[in-house]
Amino acid sequence: VQLQAFGGGLVQPGGSLRLSCAASGNIFSIKISGWYRQAPGKQRELVAVINSGGTGYADSVKGRFTIAKDNAKNTMYLQMNSLKPEDTAVYYCTVVTNIGEWFWGKGTQVTVSS
Repeated sequence: VQLQAFGGGLVQPGGSLRLSCAASGNIFSIKISGWYRQAPGKQRELVAVINSGGTGYADSVKGRFTIAKDNAKNTMYLQMNSLKPEDTAVYYCTVVTNIGEWFWGKGTQVTVSS
């Protein structure tokens, strides 16, 4: 599975961004999709996940971020609203296949600053 993320950038506090992650290859093997982020000097952390059973979010983004998938376009999204400076990080999309393989896209930088 190959993943390509889009949509990062610079936004002011309180603003919004939408990240996209396009998947190609053996997409039918994907069981779980998600977004992680890594801020400077910090460990990579889970932001949101989605599978056939629903969605899940880190406490820090609940109510502000929404993860979604468009299966017809093989694309996953992360809508980020009410952004805060502490959301600044490199965001990575990832999938886990039905045999437990992990695949990662290249990160996309999100900077929240006035």
